[in-house]
Amino acid sequence: MTTAVALKMAALRDQIRRHDRLYYVDARPEITDLEYDRLLEELRRLEETHPDLVAADSPTRRVGDQPISELEPVRHRRAMLSIDNTYSPEDLLAWGRRVEKLLGENDADTPIEWMLELKIDGVAVSLTYERGLLLLGATRGNGTIGDDITHNIRTIHEVPLRLDLDQPPQLVEIRGEVYMTNSDLVALNQAQAVEGLAAFANTRNLVAGSIRLLDPRESARRPLRFFCHGVGDATGLGATSQSGLLAWARQAGLPVAPRTRTFASLDRLVEHGNELIEELHDLNFEVDGFVVKVDRFDQQQRLGATSKSPRWAIAWKFEKFEATTTLAGIRVQVGRGGTVTPVADLEPVQLAGTTVSRASLHNADEIARKDIRVGDVLVVEKAGKVIPHVVRVEKHLRTSSLEPWSPPTRCPECETELVRDPDGVFIRCPNVDCPARVRERIRFFASRGAMDIEGLGEKLVEQLVATGLVRDYADLYRLEIADLEPLERMGKKSATSLVEQIRGSREQGLTRVLNGLGIRHVGPRVASLLAARFGSIDALCQASEEDLAAVEEIGPVIAAEVHAWLAGPYGSRVVAGLRQSGLRLDLLESERPVAAGPLAGKTLVVTGTLTGFSRQEAEESIRRAGGRPSSSVSKKTDYLVAGSDAGSKLEKAEKLGVPVLDEAGFLALLGR
Repeated sequence: MTTAVALKMAALRDQIRRHDRLYYVDARPEITDLEYDRLLEELRRLEETHPDLVAADSPTRRVGDQPISELEPVRHRRAMLSIDNTYSPEDLLAWGRRVEKLLGENDADTPIEWMLELKIDGVAVSLTYERGLLLLGATRGNGTIGDDITHNIRTIHEVPLRLDLDQPPQLVEIRGEVYMTNSDLVALNQAQAVEGLAAFANTRNLVAGSIRLLDPRESARRPLRFFCHGVGDATGLGATSQSGLLAWARQAGLPVAPRTRTFASLDRLVEHGNELIEELHDLNFEVDGFVVKVDRFDQQQRLGATSKSPRWAIAWKFEKFEATTTLAGIRVQVGRGGTVTPVADLEPVQLAGTTVSRASLHNADEIARKDIRVGDVLVVEKAGKVIPHVVRVEKHLRTSSLEPWSPPTRCPECETELVRDPDGVFIRCPNVDCPARVRERIRFFASRGAMDIEGLGEKLVEQLVATGLVRDYADLYRLEIADLEPLERMGKKSATSLVEQIRGSREQGLTRVLNGLGIRHVGPRVASLLAARFGSIDALCQASEEDLAAVEEIGPVIAAEVHAWLAGPYGSRVVAGLRQSGLRLDLLESERPVAAGPLAGKTLVVTGTLTGFSRQEAEESIRRAGGRPSSSVSKKTDYLVAGSDAGSKLEKAEKLGVPVLDEAGFLALLGR
């Protein structure tokens, strides 16, 4: 009988651990909360009747029965050093050059890989596992001695009481961050309000206080969470890199922060980081920057540390500003591709030295997820140069019944029924002749990177579309001085100048036209590749999807989008209109690759800032001279063109013996 009960209890423990991992680590639960609670209750009943069979790592033992008297000091097996930080991409690149210099010539054949991780705004902790069982949890403290918080760590469901490994290391000291989600803070503050208690100001301070509570039952009321991001002392771990460690952690059942990536180039990492800042609104937890690390452990060991910080890691932080204000209304904007984006109209508030009255709400799903309602008190944040976004709703201050926001079903401009994307995130206006879409398309078509029509600003485009003078690109080329003169702020001189600008843009060539059409996934680089490969709009229109996908760097996704646009009724209409308008729809002679040019067969990388070229113009010049521009330096690179503020690519080129040209040398190579 005892054997049968023991087997049943072991099976229940395994089931609960599995569902804990599915829910907290993998984010793909298989059972409901009620079903989970029933499993836990069944195990609890068996343990009450068979206390001699209770396992030390049983899921029922996450919360202790009694508070402790005080926190005991703990000496870390390996010091928990703080990380140096910078707010400047230029300083980050300078740090990278120092790292490469410290590693020296020995790593010329083993390039550095750089890892980018989110810097979670929480509290650093250390978890010690012995033979796979959680032995100790401690705060960072002064880096050498922290406080024993094992009783509170055990309440965090993301922290496994036993590592999910058949052969766990003899000992491993996991480093990570305890944090709380914004949605959990909202729910907790609502509960505080019901009990007549004060609201918590932010997740960071709440976590710092919660993790040091003496009563684990109170800590368990606060939904703390955990992300693993490093390792201290370890015996028998086996991982040889940071990326390998994080892969091992996931396998062991330890959660790892999303958006973690490795890069062969620090320049590419910086580029990706700047893009990623604009996506942080998708996260349900606070981030105050990124952590950049040298990936390989052997290189980390050679770099070593100062008395305070490791030399192989740095925090790339961005300034964050928060303010509280009231949501006065929600309106929607229609983009050139038809995407309908909700925008928050706010009661004006000071944020980062400016008055903010609008914030992005991104999409209807985000509004629903955060339960944002007109009249709510919102916490609004601005991080770096990104436009403000809503962090959370202060629901405990919602004093009256507010109606949930419903996304529009029809376009606010043309009344066309809206459609939802297959991925379910965005809603779009499918009417290509929608006035809002026309306005945005014309503005983009006239922009500097496309047809470069000076004088065709936002207000003038609004008038042209509102009066019916312009309904598509071809209409621009039919405008006469007499059409423009009656418009607001337009006299004969301004009208004459604009008509001349528009007519002059007919000769911009195929690359700029393709970029200006706003085809999905087609920017300057893709437009240049397509124009160079096919040479004319006629050849491009006749190309099959397979022909397009065969172009270097294009691939099937972009190929499908371009082919569908060109073959569709709207694309066919646009191309026909531009032909009739006399636009040059072939590759300019100056853009054609020269097989026997001065750079024929050569690969060049451009880095830093050039005075006479933008990056795009420099790469176009390389292609016109018969060369191939590349984004990364390798042994196969023939030349590196280095402008001012050249980054780690310059150091790498010097290590590999790649010839380095300044701007004058580049011009000489081009034969100018």
